Amino acid sequence: QVQLVESGGGLVQPGGSLRLSCAASRVIFSRYAMGWYRQAPGKQRELVAIITNAGNTNYADSVKGRFTISRDSAKNTVYLQMNSLKPEDTAVYYCNARDVIYNYDNWGQGTQVTVSS
Repeated sequence: QVQLVESGGGLVQPGGSLRLSCAASRVIFSRYAMGWYRQAPGKQRELVAIITNAGNTNYADSVKGRFTISRDSAKNTVYLQMNSLKPEDTAVYYCNARDVIYNYDNWGQGTQVTVSS
């Protein structure tokens, strides 16, 4: 079964950077759309960035120009480079792998990102 393990979260000052990693087991990127979602306290989970099975990317308006999603097929890992972080980026960030054939979602356990001075 698919296993997703996130890492790279932590505490960072406003304006700083973090890179999140999602190690994906039993995932073939040509069959899965990979995404990063986040959920802040009291709010619904929202899509942050996605890279399709074809390699196309899309971002939430709130992170465009600051965040970059990428994948490394050799390492079976998806990354989220986050620059110019803001306090409103504080949330638990989740990695998602969606099987494009069966439209089935797989989730990681999440990693906390806190942006604060």
